[in-house]
Amino acid sequence: MSMLGRSGSAGDAPKPGDPAVAAMLADSELAPFWLNRPEVALPARPPIRGHHQADLVVIGAGFTGLWAAHQALDDEPNLDVLVIDASGPGDGASGRNGGFCDASITHGVANGMAHWPEEYSNLHRLGNENLTGLLADLERHGIDACWEPVGELDVANADWQLEDLLGGVEALRRAGDRVTVLDRDAVQAEVASPTFVGGVWRHDNVGLVDPGRLVAGLRQALVGRGGRLADHTSADGLERSDAGVVVRGPGLEIRAGRVMVATNAFPGLVPAIRHQVVPVYDHVLVTEPLDAARLESLGWANRQGVGDAANQFHYFRLTPDNRVLWGGYDAIYHYGGKLGPAVESNEPTESMLAAQLLECFPQLEGVRISHRWGGPIGTTTRFAFTAGCRWDRRVAWAVGYTGLGVGATRFAARVAVDLLAGVDNERTRLAMVRRGPVPWPPEPVRWTGITLTRRAIAKADRNDGRRGPWLRLLDAAGVGFDS
Repeated sequence: MSMLGRSGSAGDAPKPGDPAVAAMLADSELAPFWLNRPEVALPARPPIRGHHQADLVVIGAGFTGLWAAHQALDDEPNLDVLVIDASGPGDGASGRNGGFCDASITHGVANGMAHWPEEYSNLHRLGNENLTGLLADLERHGIDACWEPVGELDVANADWQLEDLLGGVEALRRAGDRVTVLDRDAVQAEVASPTFVGGVWRHDNVGLVDPGRLVAGLRQALVGRGGRLADHTSADGLERSDAGVVVRGPGLEIRAGRVMVATNAFPGLVPAIRHQVVPVYDHVLVTEPLDAARLESLGWANRQGVGDAANQFHYFRLTPDNRVLWGGYDAIYHYGGKLGPAVESNEPTESMLAAQLLECFPQLEGVRISHRWGGPIGTTTRFAFTAGCRWDRRVAWAVGYTGLGVGATRFAARVAVDLLAGVDNERTRLAMVRRGPVPWPPEPVRWTGITLTRRAIAKADRNDGRRGPWLRLLDAAGVGFDS
C-alpha cells in the first residue's frame, strides 16, 4: 500500500528524505529491541564440539525448538534432550517479531477457510486450545512473558480496506470470535490516528507478549528440567544410522535416537524444507519510551495490537515500557534466499517505515527511533506452517509460519513431536499436516515470481485493492506470497 495521501495530498505526507524522518532515525541502534535489554537475561550457552549422544536432538533453539523440547519432556521426563542452534539466543524470528500472539494456526480465519474448509472448525478450536495451553505452560514454568490479553485492532486507511474488513466480520463471528465494528470516530477514539477510517476489533484469542522474555523463560525452564542447550553450534548434515540419526557439523558428531528440525526460515537439513519455505525479510522500528503527554496524545488506552488492512500491511503496538513498535509493509526476498547480517539493515525501507509512522502518528514528530532491525520470516505458498517426518519417524520438522508463529509454533512443535513418536491423533491426521504446501520453484523462477507478486500487490493497493491478472491467477491456484 502506498500510505501517502490517505489524510491529504501526497505532498502533505512525510517522505523518506524529510529532515524529520532523518532526525527520527539518527543514532538508532541496529539491534532487535527484545534481545538488547539488560533486564532480560539471555546468556548464551557454550557451544559443543566433538562426539556426543542424545535421545532427541532439536536443531534450532527458537520458539519451535524450545516448545518441542518441553513437550518431549512432558511426554518422557527422563528423555535426554539436546537443543542446538547455529546462532545466539532468540537470534532468528523468535527474537525479531512484533510479539503478536494469535490463536490462529492457519494464518487467520480467511486463509484457513480457503485452504481447509472442511476441517476449519476443528483447526479453529485446536488453535484456541493451543493458546490456552501456552498460557498454562507459562504459568506452570513460572515464565513472565508480559502477556497482555488486549485483542487485535484491524484498521482501514481507505474505504476499500474498510469494505474488506467488514466483509470478513461474519466469518469471524461464525468462527466464535467476539468482534466489535468501529466507524471513523470510534476507531480514532481507540487509537488516535488521522489516517484511520474504521476498524474491526477482535477481542478474544489474541494478545501481546514480550518475545525476549518468552525466549529467555523457555530456555531457563528447559535447563531447569534437565534439557541441554548449546548455542553457536551448527549442524550441516544428517545421516541415517542403525540406531537412529547422526547429526554432523563442523567438528561435531551427535548420535541421536530422533531428530527434530526447527530451523524455520534458515536452510533446512531436509530437502522438503528447502522447497517449501523461503526467507522473506521484514523490518521493524521501535521508538524511545514515550513520556506521559505523548502517550496520552495517542489514546490507545486499551493497548491493542494493531494491523492495517492493506496487502502491504503494517503491524504496530505498545511495548511494556510504552515504546511504539512499527513494522511490516516491505517484505523483501533476496535472490537465492540470502540470509544473515549483510541483509538485516535496509536504509531505504527503514526510512520509508519512519515516514509512514509519522504519517500515521504525526504526534510522534521529534520522537527518536531507538532500535531498528530486520529479521527473516519463513513463508510457505499457503502462508501456514508445514510439518512432516522421514526415515521411519526418526526425523521430523515444523517450519514456515509466515509471520504468525508466536502462538502457532507451540502447536506445530507438538505435531512434530507426535510424528516422531508415531502417534495417531487428531493433530497428525489433519490435512494441513498430511499434505504439504505447493513447493516454491527453483531460481531464477522463484525470484522472478516473487518479484512479480510484490509488484502486483503494491499495484493492487494503489488501485483500491483491485487484484490484477497475476494475483487472480495465484488466488485460483491457492498459492501466494506474504509475510
